[in-house]
Amino acid sequence: MKKLVVIGKSGQLAWEIARLVPEAMCLGREDIDITSSEDIAAKLDKINPDAVINASAYTAVDKAESDEENAYLLNQTAVANLAQYCKSNNVFFVHVSTDYVFNGEKGSPYTVDDAIEPQGMYGITKAAGEAEVTSILPAASAILRTSWVYSSHGNNFVKTMLRLMAEKPQLGVIDDQIGSPTWAKGLARACVEAASHRTAGVYHWSDEGVCSWYDFAIAIQQLGLEKGLLQQAVPVKPIPSSAYPTPAKRPHYSVLDKTLTRETFTSPLNHWREQLSAMMDELV
Repeated sequence: MKKLVVIGKSGQLAWEIARLVPEAMCLGREDIDITSSEDIAAKLDKINPDAVINASAYTAVDKAESDEENAYLLNQTAVANLAQYCKSNNVFFVHVSTDYVFNGEKGSPYTVDDAIEPQGMYGITKAAGEAEVTSILPAASAILRTSWVYSSHGNNFVKTMLRLMAEKPQLGVIDDQIGSPTWAKGLARACVEAASHRTAGVYHWSDEGVCSWYDFAIAIQQLGLEKGLLQQAVPVKPIPSSAYPTPAKRPHYSVLDKTLTRETFTSPLNHWREQLSAMMDELV
C-alpha cells in the first residue's frame, strides 16, 4: 500500500487498520474537520494520499433519533466532502456502511442490490452517505456494508457482556434480532485490500454464520469461561425485543449476502465463532 489515510483514530476499525498498516496515517477529530471541505483539502494536500478509508461515522443509533443534524453532518455531509476531495485528486475512497440501510424484514440474506429502506435516523443518514459516494465517484470507490462490529479495543457488545457477566447474577439478552457478528480485524483487512487494489463497488463484509444476540452472548460466556476471562457462569435468558424498548428500531433480520465479496476479495471470511475466539485471546 502506498500512502493510506484513515479518517478516524479512536474507533475499533481505525485501530485495527493501524495495527495492520502501521505506516497508515490515522486522522482523528483533532487532526481534521471532515465537515469542512476546506480543511479536508488543507490537511490531505500535505499528505497526498493514494487512498482514503473513512472509518468514522455517527454511530450512536438511539441518540441519532433526536440528534438528526449531527447524524446527517457526519454520515452524509462529511462523506460527500471526502468523496469530492478524492474525485478531484484521483484518490481511491473506501467507505464503511451498515446493515441498518435495510428494513430488516426480508428473512433471507440481503444482497448488495436489495432495496434500501432504513428504519431509523442512523440508517437513513448512512444511506444518504452511500448515495453521495455512488453519485460522486462510482468508479473509484468501495462501499463495505458491515454488521455487529466488535474488537479488543473500545466499547462493544462482547466487552459489555463480559463485564455484565462478571457483575450480575443473571442476564436477559434479545433473541429475536438475527445477524452476523464481525471482528473489526477482518473488516480492516477488507478495507485495506479494497484500497490497495482499487476494488470499486458495493460489497458486504461480516463474519460467516448467523446468530441472535442471545446466541452471541452464550458463545461469549462459554469462551470467556474457557479462557479464564470469567470465573463462573451466570444464567442468560432469551428475551424478546419488546422487553427492551429503544428509541431506534433495530433490524429484526440483517444477515448480509457475501457472494460478491467471496468472488472479489482474497481476504478470508471466517466463521463468527472462530473470530470471536481469536479476538478474546487478545483479552487474556
